Amino acid sequence: MTLVATLPSARRPLGFQLAGALLVLVVAGAVLAPVVAPYAPDAVDFAATLSPMSPEHLLGADQSGRDLLSRILYGARTSLIGPLALLAIASVLGVALGTLAAWWRGWVDAFVSRVTDVMYAFPGLLFVVLVVAVFGNGITTAVIALGLAYTPTIAKYTRSIAITESAKPYIDAYRVQGMSGLRICVRYLVPNMARSIVGYLVVLFGEGLMSLATLSFLGFGAQPPSSDWGLMVKEGQAAMVQGAFLPVLVPGAAIALVVVSFNVIGVRLADRLAARRP
Repeated sequence: MTLVATLPSARRPLGFQLAGALLVLVVAGAVLAPVVAPYAPDAVDFAATLSPMSPEHLLGADQSGRDLLSRILYGARTSLIGPLALLAIASVLGVALGTLAAWWRGWVDAFVSRVTDVMYAFPGLLFVVLVVAVFGNGITTAVIALGLAYTPTIAKYTRSIAITESAKPYIDAYRVQGMSGLRICVRYLVPNMARSIVGYLVVLFGEGLMSLATLSFLGFGAQPPSSDWGLMVKEGQAAMVQGAFLPVLVPGAAIALVVVSFNVIGVRLADRLAARRP
């Protein structure tokens, strides 16, 4: 019986292993970019304009002769830190709102639900564009705006699991002991929900990365000379007219592979963490 129970965890699907390996490589490349990148990300070499793959430029060069491999490595930093930051903002707000609604119920739950419903009815991208229009372009503004846009999603998810968790006997036991609601939520309720929330956030990470890349592509996120992947796709469009596809294909493939990898790992992680919940 013990051996059978351990088999599913020992035999991880090939897709999960490949996704994990890819993410490890991407994170390592981002951290070690100053060491492993062959060129500076903004080093211009007009002699190598739209250069194909070669020993000098392993992934080719863009319309300004900048090495695409170097830009991908440096761009991984903003492309990974951005989603992490926006999910941190959304998590703090969303978990607080969802827990508050589930704990107090009544008019508090109704009010939070109506607010999140209104934000759901308002297109997230349009909301972000309005925020950017007021506060200006830039990766910081885009991250904050997307963090606010993702808050209702996390709030609704947190509320759903908080309602189930707060109905368990240990919550009543702490109440009988005279413990305050705030202390119960902070010390016991939220930590016991953490595994499910973390699994859900991993799934949302890929979506957040895609959203930030979209904003950069539209000109609302990262600005030149940043090597953000979404901005690289936008800048590479002009090269396609000349029959050079690498400036678009390389960052586009990086975005797609990383998003798919996070989705694969996130779904499996969420299932495993949910299965371990008491």
